[in-house]
Amino acid sequence: MKIFFNSTFISKESLKDANINYPIKLEYYKIINEDEILDGKKSKFGISIDKTEYIKDKINVENKTIKFLSNDEKKIENILNLFKENEVTPISAVDIICDLSKNII
Repeated sequence: MKIFFNSTFISKESLKDANINYPIKLEYYKIINEDEILDGKKSKFGISIDKTEYIKDKINVENKTIKFLSNDEKKIENILNLFKENEVTPISAVDIICDLSKNII
């Protein structure tokens, strides 16, 4: 089950620094894995990030879902808050999760 957690638009300053002239929205979701099992162990929570680019006459959407992260819902919410504060995009989510895994997960 995918539950909306929070959203943000990438700051105008960040977009300008990257020479991007259109808005980009990031949406963060908490994933609840109700009946799925990975390697014989249940990992109840995961995350999903949707990135929507509003380019003149079209809309591009990119998504990254990481289904099995932790059984601790509070840790998942902390990660999602961190992602929102730092405007984490789908392409960098896995690398950041790997870096955080030693301390948070």
